Amino acid sequence: MRRDEILVHKFGTIGIGGNSGFQALNLAAQFGCRNIILVGYDMHDRAGIHWHGKHGGGLNNPSRTSLARWRGVIDGQAPLLERMGVRVINASPDSALTAYPKMTFSAALAACTERASVVA
Repeated sequence: MRRDEILVHKFGTIGIGGNSGFQALNLAAQFGCRNIILVGYDMHDRAGIHWHGKHGGGLNNPSRTSLARWRGVIDGQAPLLERMGVRVINASPDSALTAYPKMTFSAALAACTERASVVA
């Protein structure tokens, strides 16, 4: 069954979320990371296309509908991650995500020094 949620009960089985960033977040939580720094989670198309330009090789860029879904799914996992004791910091300066505190990357690293950190 495809599920848009963080899955932790069966090791190696992760939620779909619609994008690899969500899946990386799911894996980090499943591996037991307690500090996760989001890097490159812009989740918008303010420049008119995906942040890195057009995909080649017949691949499509995400639609606004897809991006809105991805934002909702990732932001929607904040309560679960918090209950799990996972601190997520958003170090993507132009991110459209709203559920995680934003910091510069260096400030996020400093905030995570008391526990092991992961960059997803």
